[in-house]
This record gives sequence, C-alpha cells and structure tokens, in this order.
Amino acid sequence: MKSSQNILNYLKKNRQATGQELSEHLEITDRAVRKQLSTLLKEGLLTKKGHPPVVYYQLNTNFTQDKAKLSKNILNIINKKYLFITPTGEKLLGFEGFAAWCQKQNLPVEKTAQEYVEMLDKFSKHKRGGVINGLTKLKNTYPKVFLDALYYLDFYSIDRFGKTKLGQLLLYAKQSQQISLMSDLIKDISPAIEKLIKSKNITSIGFIPPTVKRQVQFMTILQKKLKLKIRTVTIKKIKTDVPVPQKSLSKLTDRIENANHSIVVSDNTHHNNILLIDDAVGSGATLNETAKQIKQKGIYDGKIIGLAITGSFKGFDVISEV
Repeated sequence: MKSSQNILNYLKKNRQATGQELSEHLEITDRAVRKQLSTLLKEGLLTKKGHPPVVYYQLNTNFTQDKAKLSKNILNIINKKYLFITPTGEKLLGFEGFAAWCQKQNLPVEKTAQEYVEMLDKFSKHKRGGVINGLTKLKNTYPKVFLDALYYLDFYSIDRFGKTKLGQLLLYAKQSQQISLMSDLIKDISPAIEKLIKSKNITSIGFIPPTVKRQVQFMTILQKKLKLKIRTVTIKKIKTDVPVPQKSLSKLTDRIENANHSIVVSDNTHHNNILLIDDAVGSGATLNETAKQIKQKGIYDGKIIGLAITGSFKGFDVISEV
C-alpha cells in the first residue's frame, strides 16, 4: 500500500496527527512524510492547522465530495485563478482555497463555483491581449488626461467574491513585507509586463515611488526582479512634514491635490515611449500627474503609457487597502 494511502487511513482512524507521529507510525523518514503530506494538501485531501514546528494534519472531509461534483473545466479555472489567504495567514491556492472560502461563508461549493466562473467570464470581457483598458474611465474622471494609454493586469476585486488572486497577493505582500509573497506576485505578473513592453515598443520605464515608509518596498523589489534592460525615468516622492498616502484620502479632489504636491519627475534626459508602473490604480491621480510633468518637461518623443497591477472596476473607486 502506498504511503499516501497509509497516511489517509491513519488520519481516518486517529482524526489528526503531526508529521513526526506519521513518520514514526509509517517507519519512513521525515522528508518522505513531508513530501506525501505536501501532495495530499495540494490535492485537497488534507487540511492542516498550527505553525512549525507543531503542525497537525487532518482529513478534509468535505473536499473530495465537493470536488467530484465539479466539471473538469470549472475545476481547472478555479485551480488557476483562485487564491484564499485565511485569517490565520495560510495561503490556499485553487480549489483548496475556494472550498475553504465557501465553508467560511457558509456557501454551497458546487453552486458557488458555477457562479464564480460565470463572474470571471463577465469580467474577462474587459480584457484585450491580457490587459484591461482603463483610459476611458480616466477620461470620464478628469478634464485633462496626460496618459496616452492606461492598462491594468486585473481588477482588484470582483463583486461578492472579493479580491482577485492578484489583489490578494498585492495586499498581503505589501502589508506583510514578505519578499517571498512579493516574489510570487512578481512571478505571476512578469510575463504580462514584458509582453506589454514589447508590443508597445517601450524604451524607458518609471516606477511610481511609495509614500508609506516600509522596511521592504514592493516597488523596489519589483524593479530589481524584473531585470529590464531599458532606461529608467527618475521619479521621486517629495518629503513633507506628515506623509499622507493616497489610500488615506477618500475624495477625488484630495487625491489630485496630493499627487500634485508629492510627485516630482527629476529626470532631464530624453526618452521615447515610456511605461509608468504603479501597484494599484484607484483614482489614477498619481499616474496622471506623473505623465503631466513628463509632458510639461518635454523629455519624451513617443507615448506615455500607465500600467497598474490592479485597478478598480466601478469607475475609479478609491482602493484604500493597498
């Protein structure tokens, strides 16, 4: 009998066990047990609680039955698109996370999975070439728009299902300042950024600097890990007596005023097509102000394109969490 099946049988009889307990019972190495447990967790047959060095494993009694009810297509979509970070900080990918979220919300898995995929299909209609065009909404918000194009890689949240996978990763990567989470996010978004750079013939890139002081800054890690072999536009945040982050401002007028007085393009070299990257677009004030300064300085010949990892769906609702 396979070790994985022995683990399932033991947990069925004893309800829960640690990795060490399973290793002693099965008379196999800790490494072999961890490998089997990792596979069973990914398949959703087990759940775990606690944190190293004391972690308990138990059978996921609802998982197998719920999973069997879903079509292969729905299951594949959920496994690719869904991420749930639990209140205790566990990162659950795919169906494992979706089933855990449904259980927490007291929702039927099969029906909710169908509704989730339908919602994704609705929102996917806004994507062209893997990105969402946000320029029309920007033009409906401001009397003067200085960006030639605005894209974001995904919506920050989608109706009742809450934050998207990128939305979750962005929020918790910034809040936790964990480089591992930042790396997961950057790994997900790098291909789309590189594709956009190539398709739009981008020759220079600018990273919107953060306002909130953190020991580990996401935009710094992003710039380092992208390893782009193109020129950089120098953009700086102006230091004030009291730093006021955009996310703390609920009024659009306040966000515009904040951007006007906190961003400075200190670059005086000449560029062609410029890509400006921000982590999240709420009002779009920061990107628009940065583009305005570049145009006023006359330091480019091509186009100025804005890109955000996530953006709001309904107009330019303020994204206040990140």
